[in-house]
Amino acid sequence: MVATRAADNAVYVCYVNMVGGQDELVFDGNSVVFDQDGELVAHGPSFEEHLLVVDLNLEALYLARLHSPRRREEGLSAYEREVEEVFVSDAPVTATRPPLPASAAPPLEDEAEVYQALVLGLRDYVHKNGFETVIVGVSGGIDSSLVATIAADALGPEHVVAISNPSRYSSEGSIGDARRLTDNLGIRLMIIPIEPAHAAYLQMLEEPFAGTQPGTAEENIQSRIRGNVWMALSNKFGWQPVLTCGNKSELATGYATLYGDMAGGFAVIKDVPKTYVYRLARYRNRVAGRDLIPQAVIEKPPSAELKPGQLDTDTLPPYDVLDPILEAYVEEDRGLEEIVVMGFDEALVRRVVNMVDRNEYKRRQAPPGVKITPRAFGRDRRLPITNRYRY
Repeated sequence: MVATRAADNAVYVCYVNMVGGQDELVFDGNSVVFDQDGELVAHGPSFEEHLLVVDLNLEALYLARLHSPRRREEGLSAYEREVEEVFVSDAPVTATRPPLPASAAPPLEDEAEVYQALVLGLRDYVHKNGFETVIVGVSGGIDSSLVATIAADALGPEHVVAISNPSRYSSEGSIGDARRLTDNLGIRLMIIPIEPAHAAYLQMLEEPFAGTQPGTAEENIQSRIRGNVWMALSNKFGWQPVLTCGNKSELATGYATLYGDMAGGFAVIKDVPKTYVYRLARYRNRVAGRDLIPQAVIEKPPSAELKPGQLDTDTLPPYDVLDPILEAYVEEDRGLEEIVVMGFDEALVRRVVNMVDRNEYKRRQAPPGVKITPRAFGRDRRLPITNRYRY
């Protein structure tokens, strides 16, 4: 667009962009200068403040514009003729220094661009709001591992406190993965088992729950205990905000616990689909040149570990099937019939669409987070909670 405007009007165009985070928005820099032919002259870097200095030959451009067929046909004004005489009659200017070389920062690849946006968005949210140290609940899963890594990159390891709250259903592998992650990142790890509180809750609710089968209510007690622990530590030591670790796929389908894993002040990856979470984890490991995020975390099937043998696929379709449906429905505004035509099972699409619609009330209570897709929940896509229409 900028190149076209420059060429159409035979002018240089300097397009200057802001850098920094503001709540959900992240301004990415990437300022550019195009010449009169629509060619890129200079390109600023992404996601960092930068002084971009460019040498432009305005005299030559002005004379070229005056001698263009269109201007000659229209006729020059008295002022333009006067300027032309000055430019033509003046002795050549002797340069006191050689012209500056062109400066063109290379554009970032997809994962690098998204990762840097998340880092800058979190850093500015914390610093600009006067915070210093954040809390991340680490489970040994992929989402909390990525959030902890982003936080360490954004704020420095000394400003990140990781909390592990193992329950009776937490595997030794997950606890070990959380420890390996925090060791790799150099961040502080506090291990606070929740079994005493969990047992007390179950005992307290034994009478009202009598005669019922254990289910979601019992599972979510664990998540809510963890949220209470995080907020207690935040209040006690001034570590804020608590960073939630839910991704866009979970938020879309309601696969998150109110007042549990949704408890916190900033949701770093709330606009990152689950399949892209894995891409970002692999990208960060490539940059590090080692398994900063343990390979076991990336390879194991995702699980909330709230009951024996639990997997995300017990409740949700596989993420490589779910995410394209969510992208079509949420970001591209496609209807059910259009998504089915794309090759998806109608019953599955209907199920996913209804999950998205009926969980709007949860999303209204979620903290803000960085926008990295064309349409993020919250600022870009808001449905009425009270809505009788269903597919």
